Amino acid sequence: MRMRLLSALIWLCFALPVMAQDLTVFAAASLRDALTEIAGHYPADVTLSFAGSGTIARQVAAGAPVDAVVLAHRDWTGWLVARGLVAEGTIREVAGGALVLIGPRSAAPLANPDATSLITALSGGRLAIGQRDGVPAGTYARAWLKSIGAWDALQPHLAETDNVRAALALVAQGAAPLGVVYASDAQVEPKVAIVHRVPAQAHAPIRYPAAALTAAGADFIAYLDTDTARATFEKFGLTP
Repeated sequence: MRMRLLSALIWLCFALPVMAQDLTVFAAASLRDALTEIAGHYPADVTLSFAGSGTIARQVAAGAPVDAVVLAHRDWTGWLVARGLVAEGTIREVAGGALVLIGPRSAAPLANPDATSLITALSGGRLAIGQRDGVPAGTYARAWLKSIGAWDALQPHLAETDNVRAALALVAQGAAPLGVVYASDAQVEPKVAIVHRVPAQAHAPIRYPAAALTAAGADFIAYLDTDTARATFEKFGLTP
């Protein structure tokens, strides 16, 4: 009788579905809306923390307890790989994006911005961008400004921020007349308008690489490739 009961319990253990583990994910600030919704559908509790990609990478290097990271530039996952903090084979690009120039809701479009037209549109104010070396959106913005020959002239007129959502907020609050953010950021902020869509060839491709640091993190990253997650990325203006 005891043997039959033990056998039944063993069979039951194997028959039960494996439950996803609770986990912590650090992610690029521009993914706040999409990942918050995706985490709400995930079959476990996900604690999300958002910041600039450079800040996140340094937090991981400092030993922050995290299961997965989703960054906005492969340079930063490469930085983690070089320090032995994540394995190259665990990295998966989960989404893509586009860069845009934004102004206040009433701003007129800028068809072909250059140094002169940008400085004129700023009217003594500053162009809000992510910090050029630590925030991928700022790195992409610098590449675009260089491609139109405006970087040198615009440098004295920049307001560099710790993450792209901070640049978005400066424009939304009227503290900066123009900003460079992702199209997905502009989509969720009703107080701004897109005045120029930056050509994709003006900068490196915008990709969001994710890296797992634990088994629970690997499960979450795999979930980002499901139909539900892909549809959510699209809903918030990202390319799955």
